Amino acid sequence: MPVMRRVGGLPFVVAVREALPWSFIGLATAFVAILAIELRSGMPQSLSLGLRVASALLPAFGIMAATLVVVLPLRFARATRYGVAPLLAGSIVGFVLALPRPFGPDPISYLRFLGPSGLFIAILTCGVTGAWIAAARRRLPAIPADYAGALLAIGTFAALAALHVSLAATIAAAMHPIARLGDTYFALIVIVAIETILWTAGVHGPAMLAAIVTPVYLTMQMQNTHAFALHAPLPYVVVVSLFLFVFPGGAGATLPLAGLLAISHVPRLRRVGRATLIPAFFNLNEPLLFAAPVVFNPHLVLPFVVAPLVLATVTYAAVALGFVSRAAFYVPSSVPTFVSTYLATQDLRAVALAAFNVALATAIWYPFVRAYERHVIEASE
Repeated sequence: MPVMRRVGGLPFVVAVREALPWSFIGLATAFVAILAIELRSGMPQSLSLGLRVASALLPAFGIMAATLVVVLPLRFARATRYGVAPLLAGSIVGFVLALPRPFGPDPISYLRFLGPSGLFIAILTCGVTGAWIAAARRRLPAIPADYAGALLAIGTFAALAALHVSLAATIAAAMHPIARLGDTYFALIVIVAIETILWTAGVHGPAMLAAIVTPVYLTMQMQNTHAFALHAPLPYVVVVSLFLFVFPGGAGATLPLAGLLAISHVPRLRRVGRATLIPAFFNLNEPLLFAAPVVFNPHLVLPFVVAPLVLATVTYAAVALGFVSRAAFYVPSSVPTFVSTYLATQDLRAVALAAFNVALATAIWYPFVRAYERHVIEASE
């Protein structure tokens, strides 16, 4: 845990974690705009809803990358006190130089092509610019070092472009072994376990891992979307949207906890449950975690960790064996579980799996909640 805290506190990791939510706003805005453009331009009426969404979502990921390459340097500059202008200039110019060639045939088609590698290019160009600035600051005063570092970063990406080195192709090649490792039951269980165990100690597990996990699994999600648009088999089981099945109510699968507390015999717990039940439907459970409390609570730690692990096992088996379709689309976690799982898979069986998972999590949470109620009653006497 101390190692995870140090990694999570690194300025660049903090910057990526803070910049990603803003880039998702770019994704959502671009998706709506591109879908409207394609509908107005005469998209064939025979296309299914899923194919219409895929056609608009893939280029929207390109806009997400362009948003990230602007927001990330701003956050990184705030975390390091590097100069905003040189860090921003080095990142954006480096991003443009590193874009895959050739450009065209039209903006939307090019954005669709950029999508799978764009996030990593944005992160890489900002990271390289920051590294050059840090190196320059060891020899020069701060302001000249910042501009020298930005120029060195731009020169680095210009040299790669002149040598016809494609960062997009390099990233795509590097993603294959990473994706093979990440698309496994073992990887899923490790991620779920780390997120939940960190939360029990008061560390925001999903936020801690977001800078590392989100770009990888979001890229795999994009590849599933691309395959869906081509009517090809979806390549990956473990993608961002698979976690919608694992965490109903948020980290720890706490939707059943909110429901059980809402009917508790203990007035304080009943008030907590009723106040947090509606947010739990939208997978917002931070108020519940600190109000129940779950964090630093030995009575509720075990179900908080075990329930998501059991749900991850059931979900992986159901999807890998073909009982439920693989997730084709990215859906924000703030969308209620029963809606989001259907939207992500376009499969009604996903709703049944989500309902089964909630019932299973309820069975896991129930005896621990009742034991905690008895503890609270005894402590108050």
